[in-house]
Amino acid sequence: MLIRYKKTLEKIAMGLLSFMPNEKDLKKLQQTMREYETEEDWQLFLWKEEDIIGLLGVLYHKDTNSLEIQHISVNPSHRFQGVGKRMVKALKEMYADKEITANENTAGFIEKCDFC
Repeated sequence: MLIRYKKTLEKIAMGLLSFMPNEKDLKKLQQTMREYETEEDWQLFLWKEEDIIGLLGVLYHKDTNSLEIQHISVNPSHRFQGVGKRMVKALKEMYADKEITANENTAGFIEKCDFC
């Protein structure tokens, strides 16, 4: 289930976000988290099954009414089980009126999702 990020889940979110190759540096990671917490067009979601095992970060583009997936990460012990695809599908269902796009960091994965 896709849930909205809350400040109380910051450590879990940072841990998942740190699996993204361009978020390995602590200062960069902290900056990204600040942007998700303060920028109204940046939204962070967590994927919860029994535990929180995935993260999806999007940027809303008002001009095109689209959501750009900026970050997508799954706990390594839950990879290759379709969690990432389920997260993207849930986002698409949640925002059926918006086009879902990827950036250069997420395009490779998003292209594998047959419903995007």
